[in-house]
Order: sequence, then structure tokens, then C-alpha cells
Amino acid sequence: MLKVTTALSALAALTLSPIAAAANAQDAAQAPVAQPVYEQIDYNIENDRENILLLDLSNGQRVAIRLMPSWAPNHVERIKTLARQGFYDGVIFHRVIDGFMAQTGDPTGTGQGGSELPDLAEEFNPMPHIRGTVAMARAASEDSANSQFFIVFYPRFALDKRYTNFGRVIANMEAVDAIQRGEPPQNPTRIMQASIASDNRPQPSMQAMPTPGPQTSGPQTNGSEMTADDLNAPLDE
Repeated sequence: MLKVTTALSALAALTLSPIAAAANAQDAAQAPVAQPVYEQIDYNIENDRENILLLDLSNGQRVAIRLMPSWAPNHVERIKTLARQGFYDGVIFHRVIDGFMAQTGDPTGTGQGGSELPDLAEEFNPMPHIRGTVAMARAASEDSANSQFFIVFYPRFALDKRYTNFGRVIANMEAVDAIQRGEPPQNPTRIMQASIASDNRPQPSMQAMPTPGPQTSGPQTNGSEMTADDLNAPLDE
């Protein structure tokens, strides 16, 4: 009799197990999905200096960019890695479109180059492309960002969720406004040194260079509307 009772109990347990599993699965499906937290920008250049990119430009100015790991952790890490390798030192702003953006990060200066590191998977986020936004350039593939990035002069919301936004200029946007225009410019502005603020690298000394007056990045004067495709198009020969 005891054996029969034990067998019936075991059979009942086996019968109830699928029901319990289904209930657990339903509970899991109803559990709220954790939403990413996009931190706000800290404009104090003395805070979290490990996540501030400093660009010392050939116009004699230093620009500070707040990197945002909560927006795009892999892209921020790539920028920091390349900056510490000296990859960006001496690289020109090869595509600078008035009223749109200034693009750099290609050691060949053609818009077709990059680093030896593998391309990055996209980290698109809802942060808007406004004045001072720093985002990663890419080719046609969404997962082709590597080393090139651009700084936005004026809001370009058409770029939102199409390019990985990973930072914002927090000091000396006026120096970005003064970057020489052209595709490529006849006398391009260079990044003399890119560094992470926490590394405390001094601003490099350079011979006095003629600095043209600020170039106001107003609306396009040729009547053409700048689009996201302008970031991917090859430079004119």
C-alpha cells in the first residue's frame, strides 16, 4: 500500500510540473524589462575627468568633450583607447560643412580610413543631435563605426538613432566654430593632441599660427539641405 501511495504522489508531482513551469514562464514574461538609464551631462570640467576628451587644435585652442558611457559604452571606450594611443594626434578635420558638422578621425584624411581595431556594433540611443553633440561617423552599414567622429554645429535631428551619439562639447565650442570649412579644407584644422583629462597631459606648445577669424556656422547659403548621407559620401577627388 505504501508503494502505491508513493507512486501516486510521484505521478501527481510529474503532472503538476508543466503547470508550474507555465506559470513561472508567464510571471517572467510579465516582469518589467529594465530600461537603460541615460545620464545627464555634467558640464563641470573638474568632475569625472576620466570621461573628458581634450582636443588641442592647430588653431591654438583646447576643446573639452564630455564622454557619456551610459549612452554608448563601447564607443566611449574606443575613443579613450585611440586617444591614449596617440591615434588622433596630427589628424585633420577632413570634412567640415558649414551649418552642419566637422568630421575627423581618419589618419588618411580621405574620409575612407580608420584604425586597425575592429568596427563597432551600433549603440544608437535617443539622445538628440544638437549643437555640440559628438557622434561616431560610419559607412552605410550601421555596424561600421571605427575611429571617425563628428561635432555638430547646429541641431540635426535627422541623425537621431541613425548615428551613435556618445558625447557633448562642454567647453570652448567657439574653437569648434573656428575649424576651417571644406571637403577637404584647403588649410585644414588639425588635432595636435587628443588626450583624456585624467591623464593630465599639458597642452602642446606650437609655433604661433595665423588663426582666421571665427566662421559662423549659420544656415547653408547654397540652398541645399544637408542630410545624413553627407556623412557617408566620399570626398571629391
